[in-house]
Formats: sequence, structure tokens, C-alpha cells
Amino acid sequence: MARKDLPILVVGGGIGGLAAALALSKKGRAVQVLEQAPTFAEIGAGIQLGPNVFKMFDYLGLTEAIDRTAVYPGNLIMRDALTGEELIRVPVGSEAFRAKYKFPYGVIHRADIHTAFLEACRKSPLVTLSASQKVAGYEDKGDRVAVSTEGGASFEGELLIGADGLWSKVREQLVGDAKPRVSGHIAYRAVIPTPKVPSHLQQNDVVLWGGPKTHLVHYPLRRGEVYNLVVVFHSSRYEEGWDTYGDPDELRERFRGERPEVLEFLAMVDAWKMWVLCDREPIKGWSKGRIVLLGDAAHPMLQYLAQGACMATEDAVVLANKLETSKGDHASAFAAYEQDRYLRTARVQLTARFYGEIYHATDVRRDLRNSLLKATSPEAAINGPAWLYGGIEV
Repeated sequence: MARKDLPILVVGGGIGGLAAALALSKKGRAVQVLEQAPTFAEIGAGIQLGPNVFKMFDYLGLTEAIDRTAVYPGNLIMRDALTGEELIRVPVGSEAFRAKYKFPYGVIHRADIHTAFLEACRKSPLVTLSASQKVAGYEDKGDRVAVSTEGGASFEGELLIGADGLWSKVREQLVGDAKPRVSGHIAYRAVIPTPKVPSHLQQNDVVLWGGPKTHLVHYPLRRGEVYNLVVVFHSSRYEEGWDTYGDPDELRERFRGERPEVLEFLAMVDAWKMWVLCDREPIKGWSKGRIVLLGDAAHPMLQYLAQGACMATEDAVVLANKLETSKGDHASAFAAYEQDRYLRTARVQLTARFYGEIYHATDVRRDLRNSLLKATSPEAAINGPAWLYGGIEV
């Protein structure tokens, strides 16, 4: 028999882990979140939020908290970084888009969405947040799970959710697969005060400049107080982590010959943080015994569809719902959760890779990309991502 007196353990205090904790607490389940860092915080810069995750925010009662700092762009625009021509425009702020999807498209600082989840978890008497707990491994004891940390601490739980990201220790023990797949793409990110951005470059849109093996994305954050910049280029460099400083000279070389607007944005930043973009092949087995994976631990994806946090939040809601309806049969709950999620997340993983090729196309591929995208009607631009932005049933 399961130890019902024990909490559900969640390894990882990022967006996915906190989403799981919040979703489970709303079902009356006690949860303990184990985070390896000294504090519950989030690094990084801006992220984009599709209507599918706003549907989850509504379900979890987070809409007001997200709305306080989110920006709602008028359009998603892609331009050719060599010629400057507009290739496609998705009017995400339009009445037609809102009528189609019922929820908005937004952008937000990663720290702000994390704070919204964190504050909601802190308000719940069912959620315990434990920092400075770097998990070393776990043992499935049949009626419970025991987790050990590198600091010598131990925790017991009814179930264990691995939400510890791309380099998941839980996945390493559960699945035992190889290291993540290195994409050959490097991203540099920066956030700059909006007054530093010349007025002719400011707009309430998400703009992507697609160049040969490069792209730049920019959009406003925090109600327009700052601008988020992300630049990506192909490289064989490889450094783990998210807090490595990038080389401005390397950027200038990679983006040589591109539009003046692109070069202006690059010149605004003195210090860039870089990370190597990685993902994994989609898999079907996310659980074993009392252990299950969620978010990037289950299905890490490249950022080209801007869906990492969105998919993790969907995972959390589905998993909590399946555990509620299974009436204590965690095995059937985990199986139903995987069945609901693995094809949708695999489609995002593989489509994100394909979008990377589209953004960075060269020569004839670039010409074909430009021709096809420019022929896209406004209606098709809105309806095309329906499989994704339409969200899931809850």
C-alpha cells in the first residue's frame, strides 16, 4: 500500500516543478519541492507565451499575476536579415486571433513568470519549498520513494516527479540515456533598458530577423521598460550551463553584412550571456514505478517554437488531473499522462528543430523559404498554429 501520509516529491524548482506543485496542491495533494540552488529563483531573459499556456494560467488561477508584468505584442513578424523584407506577419493582437484562440499571446521575463508560480506555491499550505537540496539519486521502495541529496539529506515521498530540466538527475537514473543532443546552435541573450533603444527600432511586436545560419529576435518586456534580445548562430563551441559570457567580437563576425537594424541592436550590448542549445530525441517512457518525468526532463526542446515553459505547464496540469481521477492508482495515472502528452510534445520537439532550419536558411533554401512565407495569407498565418495554440482540454 502507498504511504498516503507522505507528500509527493518534486525535484526541480523551476517553472515546470512549481507548476506541478501548484497544480497538485489545487487537487488537495501535499507536495515538497527540492531545489538544488540556495534560493528559488530563475535566470534568463524573456520568453514567449502562446494562447495554449494562457489557458493553463486561467485554469490555475494565475492570469492576474501574469498580466501584471506581461506584454501583449501586436504581431509576430519575420524579416529577412539580408534584405530587410517582411516575410510573414502573425497578427497575434488582432480580434481575429483572439476570436480563434480565446486567449492572448504574450511575452514575459522568465523571472516574472517564475515569481508568479512561486508566490502561488508559497500561499498554499500544502506546498513545502526546500532549497539547497541537490538530488543525488532515488530509491523506489515499493510503497514510497526515498530521495538522497549530495549534502547527505534524505526525503521520502509517495511519488517522485523529476522536473529537473535538460540535465535531469532523475531522468539519468530512470531512462539512462546519453547526454543531450547538441544542436550546433549557440544563443546569446541580453536585456537592455528601453531608453537605450533608438525610437526607430522600438515597436510592440516580436520581430525575428532570419539570416544565413543566424537570427535575431527582439521584443519589449516588463510593460515596455526593457527590451529582450536573443541572437542565435551556428557554432561548434560547447559549454554547459546558462551563465557563460559571450564574445561580442564573435557576434559581429557572424552577423557581418546583415541589415543595419540588426547591427544596431548588436552594438547596444556590451555583455551577453550565452548558452548552447540542446534537446533530445522524443521518447515514450517517462515513468517507472513511483517515478515520473515532466517538462524538459521528459522532452527537452529547442526554443524555436517558444514552448518549453508552455509544455511543462501543460504537463503539470495533465499529470495532476490524471492523479486525481485515478483514485490512487498512480501507475494508470502515469500511463494516461504519458499517452496524453508524448505525441504533442514530440511534435513540438521535432517542429522546433525544423523551424531552426527555416530561420537559418541559406542560398536556395532561403529563396524557397522567402517565397513560401511571403505567399502566406493573414488567415493562414492565424490558423496555421492551431494544433499548438488551440491548447489542450482540461
